Amino acid sequence: MVQKQIKIGFLGFGEVASTLSEELLARGVEVSTCLEGRSQRSVELAKSTGVGLFDSLIELVETSDILMSVVVPAEAVSVAKKVGGGFEGVYVDLNNVSPGTVKEAFTHIPNGKTVDGAIMGGIKNGLETPIIASGEFAENFAELNQYGMNIEVIGPEVGQASGLKMLRSAYTKGVSALLFEAFHAAYKMEVDETLLRYLTQSEGSHFPASANSRLTSSAYHSRRRAQEMEEVVKFLTEYTDPVISRATCEFFQSLPDKTGPMPKKPEKYGEVFRKVDKNRL
Repeated sequence: MVQKQIKIGFLGFGEVASTLSEELLARGVEVSTCLEGRSQRSVELAKSTGVGLFDSLIELVETSDILMSVVVPAEAVSVAKKVGGGFEGVYVDLNNVSPGTVKEAFTHIPNGKTVDGAIMGGIKNGLETPIIASGEFAENFAELNQYGMNIEVIGPEVGQASGLKMLRSAYTKGVSALLFEAFHAAYKMEVDETLLRYLTQSEGSHFPASANSRLTSSAYHSRRRAQEMEEVVKFLTEYTDPVISRATCEFFQSLPDKTGPMPKKPEKYGEVFRKVDKNRL
């Protein structure tokens, strides 16, 4: 018996969608996205990746077995609402949003075939990047492991995967904000390389590359980070007073004004600090 070829649709087409699509296509999976309402950058990225292109969301919804939502946090609910009742497959929310936002998004998917998913690490590792999933249909999503994905089902309840993602984000983005603050001061004092050397002794040989990546990514993705931290604060408020996470959120909210426009990701953190200092003059 010939197995039916699975059809995956991506809602949103940025770094996550393009990276996963490229490797899934290489493994014979049919991958598509929708051009409707997307930025010029997303359109060009989709075309260069080689995925199937639909002019309307309706076409994408009608032809997909699995829809993966990978949009900015502010669009997680609205994109689910646009999908609506015409979808018969499995809807996977992979956005960096709180369990409350995930559950709100799922109210707009009437068939109930929903999966709470979370990407646990940088997508640069492609299909090997760990993804956790929870919910009644998480096992359906995990069937994509046969195509090289690294999906772990952690529980039967919606909110478990996104909750863990929020906790990880609180830590990683909090560290990034603290790192930015400390290294900016060190850079102005002209002792940043010395600070980097001493921290490498305690943090390990990977620290210089990791620190540079955190600092440049914080600046380049600051608006998205701010939205993600707003979700973290909303989530943590249910359990504690998120003093540090709230400050981290405020840091990322203010960063775009400090750096000014950043059309491409800087290669070195010094470029970021020079822009910040120039804009303060």
